[in-house]
Amino acid sequence: MLQSPSPTRFDLRAEPSPGLLPRLLQPFAKRDVTPDLFQARRLGEEMDIIITCHELEPGMAALIAGNLGQVIGVSRVLVTPGDQVLMPRQGAAQFG
Repeated sequence: MLQSPSPTRFDLRAEPSPGLLPRLLQPFAKRDVTPDLFQARRLGEEMDIIITCHELEPGMAALIAGNLGQVIGVSRVLVTPGDQVLMPRQGAAQFG
């Protein structure tokens, strides 16, 4: 039984390094998925990254999460599916 697309949030921790952020977008790009939110900030010796998609099929989310976990420097990938995902208001700027 196929599950319908739902909001999905990826929470990552990684070592800050040049080129990290584009490498994190590659798993989405190769599946023709454009994230709705990409937020990154440096917290001392780590990067805290949040990537959300309004509608992503669960199988696709699992594949992307697996790829994100293989990116050099990534130490944690947490996936939050469905109604538990808090999506920002459209057009709202987010500054940390």
